[in-house]
Amino acid sequence: MAVTFQQAQRVGCTLLKALLRFAFMVANNLVAIPSYVLYLIVLQPLRVLDSKLFWYIEGVLFKWLLAMVASWGWWAGYTVVEWGDDVKAVSEDEAMVLVNHQATGDVCTLMMCLQDKGTVVRQMMWLMDHIFKYTNFGIVSLIHGDFFIRQGKAHRDQQLVLLQEHLEKYYRSRNRKWIVLFPEGGFLRKRRETSQAFAKKNNLPFLKHVTLPRLGATQVILKTLVAQQENGTPAGRDAVIKESKSKGLQWVIDTTIAYPKGEPIDIQTWILGYRQPTVTHVHYRIFPIKDVPAEPEALTHWLYQRFIEKEDLLTHFYETGAFPPLQGQTKAVSRAMTLSNLWLVGIQSLAFLSGGMWYCILQYFYHCLF
Repeated sequence: MAVTFQQAQRVGCTLLKALLRFAFMVANNLVAIPSYVLYLIVLQPLRVLDSKLFWYIEGVLFKWLLAMVASWGWWAGYTVVEWGDDVKAVSEDEAMVLVNHQATGDVCTLMMCLQDKGTVVRQMMWLMDHIFKYTNFGIVSLIHGDFFIRQGKAHRDQQLVLLQEHLEKYYRSRNRKWIVLFPEGGFLRKRRETSQAFAKKNNLPFLKHVTLPRLGATQVILKTLVAQQENGTPAGRDAVIKESKSKGLQWVIDTTIAYPKGEPIDIQTWILGYRQPTVTHVHYRIFPIKDVPAEPEALTHWLYQRFIEKEDLLTHFYETGAFPPLQGQTKAVSRAMTLSNLWLVGIQSLAFLSGGMWYCILQYFYHCLF
């Protein structure tokens, strides 16, 4: 079939746009990430004198970096509509966020939709696959205090010990509020077959849109970060909690990401923008921590139920194009998440100005020394 001039022109425009967007992303990273690192190096004396203020500033810079990533998708027309509970109501409380995992674009989507949730982004901790440590954003996550977890049975026990140590050392000393994890332990397309085989063997529901979650990291987080309650519900480490005067984890936010037609966005699409403008749908359900069991068997059942519910939510979404209403509601209510273009332009401008400033400073010192 012959290619028409209009088709060739459209393909050419798409390739040119993708090339320009890639060049902008590279430039963005070359100025923003070194600037983040250099600002924090210069501020090291403040870390000794006033650690709280240092990590506040670091959190603001971290939020701006995530906003830059969000802007790549936002300006490509990749937007978010939110459903379910309003998580802004718990944005100042400690919470564990459980998210289904379909593609690399899930992280970008969260970076976007959490931007307007108060202080959440600058005070959050991510649990992510260790491979992300070796990406361009790895140095930022290392400094911020995110945790990189190795998958696989051979590493599992050791990784859970390291996670507990990491939480005890960094979570409250850096005033973190939300901790985000993907309990499935990998992308849907990679884990679905194994999960279904496990479900069949253990007489568990057959899931197509999610996989059965793994318990380990969730259990460690609850054990370490949940404060002892007056009614005797299970607790984490009291010494850490009392020192920071924290109430401990108060909520679990069950977050379900859905893409139109079940076609997830990956990081390449987010950067290059070659896919047509797409609305990603994010559903939230908030559970008080007192409703989450501590015993391993009960917690496993509770966690499985959350992902069985996710399966039902996604099935309903793929059939109707909308999530079902919450219990007690007659109609589901959606909220279009928005970002200010002026604010995004301001942050990008500051990044490039900072990059230019640091280049001039380093050039000056280089000529002075050599």
